[in-house]
Amino acid sequence: MRRDDLNDLAAFVVVAEEASFTRAAARLGMSQPALSQAMKGLEARLNVRLLSRTTRSVSTTEAGETLLRSLRPALEDIGAGLAKVGALGSAPSGTIRLTSTKNAITAILMPALPGFLAAHPNVTVESIVDDNLTDIVANRFDAGIRFGNIVEQDMIAVRIGPDMRRAVVGSPAYFAEHPAPVSPHDLGAHACIAYRMVKTGSLYAWEFEENGRPLQVRVDGPLVFNDTDLMRQASIQGHGLAYLYEDDAAEDIRTGRLVRILEDWCPALPGYYLYHPSRRQTPPALSALIAALRYRSPKG
Repeated sequence: MRRDDLNDLAAFVVVAEEASFTRAAARLGMSQPALSQAMKGLEARLNVRLLSRTTRSVSTTEAGETLLRSLRPALEDIGAGLAKVGALGSAPSGTIRLTSTKNAITAILMPALPGFLAAHPNVTVESIVDDNLTDIVANRFDAGIRFGNIVEQDMIAVRIGPDMRRAVVGSPAYFAEHPAPVSPHDLGAHACIAYRMVKTGSLYAWEFEENGRPLQVRVDGPLVFNDTDLMRQASIQGHGLAYLYEDDAAEDIRTGRLVRILEDWCPALPGYYLYHPSRRQTPPALSALIAALRYRSPKG
């Protein structure tokens, strides 16, 4: 096999995954015309049409899909082999693609990055914020960060953070006009700043605990966001109550910009875990990041 054939086959996989010559070219670091010409050359050499092109998208033909199923495991094996060889004599390098919630990036990843990047100057960390449970294999991520109770059991998972809690908060100005609720059941009489889950389209139900049992309360109010920073800012401005991660609200509570309520009703949440597919060889860069993030209990 010629080296050009291998390069073009690898590029074909990227085009198929991105369903776009423009996005694939950006990912490969080459021009769109050059990529398009490479795919035409590959089809000519194989004497079969691999890609169906329209003005808006690119999709694989039946022949292309057959080739894709064969190429993916082969290229993954090659990548794993290269990573294994590289680990024997060189420092970690390359890009780590992560899918994570915004809070996990702020609370866990960002504090660790200065030391990690200083120790591993040849590693790039790319973090994509997504509150949904993303399929990291299908979307070509190296790893994800989510709460431990929702990580799929077939993943390798490493704890990277302590248990957490949420906080219901409102501004002093809001409470000057509205008596604070004494239980989650009272929230129906209050303006609550809701969170829209983009993937499902539904509003997030606030989670509490009553007599040791889970309690979910669906709230209503004048504002809906899909970003917790905006919810926090709206609450500070007096637009209603917000349901935030405790650490996101801690500084505002300390300075008096926000007042915390219903604290006894908010249960502990399982800590964050970094998870990745079970592979024969974990890339050295990912192994280094896991070592930097691994949670060590203060008790132990």
